[in-house]
Amino acid sequence: MKGKFVLVPFPFTDLTASKLRPALVLYDGRKDVVVAFISSRIPDKIPRAGVKIPKDHEEFGSTGLKAPSIIRLDKVATVLKDLVIGELGEAGPKLK
Repeated sequence: MKGKFVLVPFPFTDLTASKLRPALVLYDGRKDVVVAFISSRIPDKIPRAGVKIPKDHEEFGSTGLKAPSIIRLDKVATVLKDLVIGELGEAGPKLK
């Protein structure tokens, strides 16, 4: 599952709730995965820990994302595999 774009209930930073979001699997453990937050709200200034995926990126189609997005490597969470709703796509060699 490592390198896959998935849908998961991503927790808010204050842990009061979660929202179904796309995420990139960074680590695939036995019972859980570590995922990075993905947002379609791309700031004017990309954070150092951000990876922008514009619609014209050569691997955009394989991600399964619907809009240009940013992977926020500074926003990660450990999630039980049972909570992964489904796979959207996969990161190609240039996104890995």
